[in-house]
Amino acid sequence: MSQNIHPMLNIAIRAARAAGAIINRAALDLDVLKIAAKGTNDFVTEVDHAAEEAVIDVLLEAYPGHGILAEESGRDRGARHSDYVWIIDPLDGTTNFIHGLPIYAVSIALSFRGKIEQAVVYDPARNDLFYASKGRGAFLNDRRLRVSKRTRMGEALIGTGFPFRKGDNFKRYLKIFEEVMQSCAGMRRPGAAALDLCYVAAGWYDGFFETGLNPWDVAAGSLMVTEAGGLVGNFTGEADYLHQREIVAATPRIYAHLVQTLAPYSRVIKEAEPAAHAPASPAPDATQAFVDAAAPAPSVKATRIRKADLPKNDDAPF
Repeated sequence: MSQNIHPMLNIAIRAARAAGAIINRAALDLDVLKIAAKGTNDFVTEVDHAAEEAVIDVLLEAYPGHGILAEESGRDRGARHSDYVWIIDPLDGTTNFIHGLPIYAVSIALSFRGKIEQAVVYDPARNDLFYASKGRGAFLNDRRLRVSKRTRMGEALIGTGFPFRKGDNFKRYLKIFEEVMQSCAGMRRPGAAALDLCYVAAGWYDGFFETGLNPWDVAAGSLMVTEAGGLVGNFTGEADYLHQREIVAATPRIYAHLVQTLAPYSRVIKEAEPAAHAPASPAPDATQAFVDAAAPAPSVKATRIRKADLPKNDDAPF
């Protein structure tokens, strides 16, 4: 690893590896895992909580004055009014994890006044460490990352994520899927958005899009993409994606193609239409905006569920 790594990024890497060690130990015996449901097809485990606590402990030991925005605990810990906010997903791809499918990651990003400055995505199953600092490039282990050089949509491999929560607009997604599928070389859905974005940065995907995501799902991965030479935005191509619950990331040429296809399906446009004649309100601070949009997850009591009890229908996310 480069000796010129930013000190804050170094702490984030230490935190990610601590969480990864907890995840790897738990992966050895999934049958005793305690699982609870936050909603339909939306699971949380004792490992999510333990990994998140490990990450926060490492971060706050080094930077006690920083803020925390975490998937499971929200803003319960850390300084609430700091310019620095750590955005944490301790186990992105929980459904994969509880099924024993080794596609999941720890995602940690540092925001300074609403802008992502540092990012780590750690894949503990493969011991792959993706990391980036703003203006210093993105890396996988010791290798510098660059997005792919493909420019033709017909040759592009596109990653995505299926809607799976109750209330998600599945019919809308099917229309998007049909349009993109017919214009590209293929589509993939592994089930961990943080890794999907890293795959764009590495050039393994040429593009990626998904709806229904939260800041902790995309904060770290988005910096990987931009530092690797790619573009990230919402479906209309604007940079406002952290709290819009829709994201597209790709090489510059493929990005333009995807935005052209996805723009008609943007929730930003649909929500703006009824208020087209309303007085404009001041733009919110970016940090506060994604904090407001990411309310802490409701408290749930973990109950023991055997793997055999999990849904087996074809619609369950993998």
